[in-house]
Amino acid sequence: MNPTEKKPVRVRFAPSPTGPLHIGSARTCLFNWLFARQNDGQLILRIEDTDQERSKLEYEKNIIEGLKWLQLDWDGEIYRQSERKHIYKPFIEKLLSEKHAYYCYCTKEELEAQAQSQTIEGLPPKYNGHCRNLTEAPTGRESQVIRLKTPTTSVEFNDLIRGQVKFDSDLIGDFVIAKNEETALYNLAVVIDDAEMKISHVIRGEDHISNTPKQILLNQALGFENPIFVHLPLILNPDRSKLSKRYNETSLLSYRESGYLKETIINFIALLGWHPEGVEEVLTIADLLKLFSLPRVQKAGAIFNLEKLLWLNFQHLKKISDEEIFSRLTEISGEKIRQDHELVLKAISAERERMKTLKDFFELSDFFFVLPDYQKNILIWKDEKEESTLLVLEKLKNILAETSKDNFTKKIIEEKILSLAATLGRGQVFWPFRVALSGKKASPDPLVIAEVIGQNETLKRIETAIQKLKSDE
Repeated sequence: MNPTEKKPVRVRFAPSPTGPLHIGSARTCLFNWLFARQNDGQLILRIEDTDQERSKLEYEKNIIEGLKWLQLDWDGEIYRQSERKHIYKPFIEKLLSEKHAYYCYCTKEELEAQAQSQTIEGLPPKYNGHCRNLTEAPTGRESQVIRLKTPTTSVEFNDLIRGQVKFDSDLIGDFVIAKNEETALYNLAVVIDDAEMKISHVIRGEDHISNTPKQILLNQALGFENPIFVHLPLILNPDRSKLSKRYNETSLLSYRESGYLKETIINFIALLGWHPEGVEEVLTIADLLKLFSLPRVQKAGAIFNLEKLLWLNFQHLKKISDEEIFSRLTEISGEKIRQDHELVLKAISAERERMKTLKDFFELSDFFFVLPDYQKNILIWKDEKEESTLLVLEKLKNILAETSKDNFTKKIIEEKILSLAATLGRGQVFWPFRVALSGKKASPDPLVIAEVIGQNETLKRIETAIQKLKSDE
């Protein structure tokens, strides 16, 4: 390639399947996805499962399901490091043959004793290079690991967010790169994969920044070109402390189960460390594709704000139709919500202004389907008497029973009972009407409820309220 020719954009999302996909990892994937799609590039999905003891298939499935839910698609096949050992082996052999790496025979106990001694002396713990210059294996000893022969140098790189970053390699020491010639460890596998997959930009969390100098040293030893590094800010609690496990280790899919929209999650995680030039915060994926830029990602930690997440979800709920809300509800409720499509749609229309999450619908609208049990005293408006409340309900029942079933709409019902409300007072009429239909103190307008549940159910519920007031309980 001509040195002046622009390198094609290829980024990668490379999660380890040692836990479910969470908010921080989803943000990393989103930023990679946006950068790739804006630059006609490609996003590679690579499962980094070199830690075979902790890696689990169930977590890989969780990661993939989460990405599909957010519609963050990738290009080509899914790569797994556990299936690429044959690719790593020649590079391990190359490093050994060219004396960039060596076998280390020090046992775990010896290394622990060495680290303890360094700590006592006030020195940074690192390998002391005991096996660095051995020309043959010590008698009766077996190789434990393979280490990189780290040169004494200054490791520098330009981070697109943080600017120039500098490390002293002498503080790193000769670090482990493989268990043996067949088993590459994390940093070596990453470097080889990034080179083989022609990754142009490595966009990842700030917690990986300590790996960067090691990976640069490996690139130098293997003759690879360094990718451009981008380290995203940490996600913090509102008090700027480290993000608590409650949110950091919560599976992304649990937000779906809690009734958050995928549009909300995309919007929310985009604003974790990045902000557009304008003041608008309710953004779609199409908006993000137009507005997102890596230079606007902040260096400081990003604050996880649950109140903002709820607010954004409410805003995105307002943008979608009743039918679309119905469709989303079926995703988290299964067959339960499909039993009465028409009634559910009417209930959605009545309740959507009170819904902050999809899950709120089930709690807010339960009375549309089954009238909950309630105490008769909540039927009574302020200091009114049971007798006067009973009289109101009986009048309401008679008025509504005479209303045409085919014209049982909010407008017609209101017209029928306005004179009663004008005579007795709106509170005295509408309060017991509301409670009789919902069984709750807080609910939508009783006129709306009546229209949704229909004439027969409305009269049945008013009769239930009448009987409650007549009972001695």
